[in-house]
Amino acid sequence: MRSITAFLAGLAIATPALAAVPSLEVPACPDKGTLTYNQSVPDKTNFPNTQVDLCYEDKSISITFTAYEETNFFYNDTYTTNDPIYEYEVMETFISRGTADPQTYLEFEIAPNNVTFQASIYNLSKTASDTAPFDTAYWTDPLTDGFTATTTLSKPNETWISVVKIPLGLFNVDDGQAKGTQWRMNFFRTVVAPSTFPEQVLGAWSPPDEAFHVTRFFGRVLFV
Repeated sequence: MRSITAFLAGLAIATPALAAVPSLEVPACPDKGTLTYNQSVPDKTNFPNTQVDLCYEDKSISITFTAYEETNFFYNDTYTTNDPIYEYEVMETFISRGTADPQTYLEFEIAPNNVTFQASIYNLSKTASDTAPFDTAYWTDPLTDGFTATTTLSKPNETWISVVKIPLGLFNVDDGQAKGTQWRMNFFRTVVAPSTFPEQVLGAWSPPDEAFHVTRFFGRVLFV
């Protein structure tokens, strides 16, 4: 097994500008790699504790999102697949295979009522600038395409948990060939209450300096 130390050392030599972002080793299921975050975007102030557990299977990436300290469970119950659920409370990930700051990547979001958003993003500028908008191509039949999601709410415990599978084939990874692949990923959560809507508080594993779509802040992930 290649150690994460050697993996990061190699990246630091090849691309030293990437050294500041977080990194994670992800094993084959049922073992898991775990990341947590409690910093807001972009100020890095206190944010509700959030956990993400990852592993890989033959055909998919398995992700468990856990939102702690949740008091609002706020979503729009008229929204369905690929509607702008990000206006309310969601947990989400951006995923790209490879080590570079990506121009193309998957954006996946899930709301407390288990409604999902999944799209391929083409972000030529690699930023969130209003002067350099990005293109979005939606996955309109996620179940047929291999996406699955199950969400459980526990209002007494102030938690919600979403278990998600994302097909590896989207990233040109053949069945059973995920081990050893390298990725860029980031993970976010939005918090908003009915009394403060539409103003949101954002949190991230690797907090960017603005919004979400700044790919140089995507963390490094190695499937071991």
